Amino acid sequence: MQILQLIWDRELSAGDIAARVPVSFAAVSQHLRKLREAGLVSVRRDGRYRYYRARRREMGTLALFIEAMWSDRLEALKDMAERAERERNRER
Repeated sequence: MQILQLIWDRELSAGDIAARVPVSFAAVSQHLRKLREAGLVSVRRDGRYRYYRARRREMGTLALFIEAMWSDRLEALKDMAERAERERNRER
């Protein structure tokens, strides 16, 4: 899911993606291949590089579900941070 999130709004090379996730380049390459085979990402070749981007329009309602899931995670993180801040302020 992290790979898909990285290429949701922009195009990145496989190397750029691998540099941002805690797995090997080989693992990233395998994930990108599976995502491409499923029609979830597009690939553009430029010389020896391949650039990947999420195919949001083709995902249809799946894209809405993914965005909602990420939004829910961000909301939960915000709530947790606010709770921690309130607890720190009470301890003072």
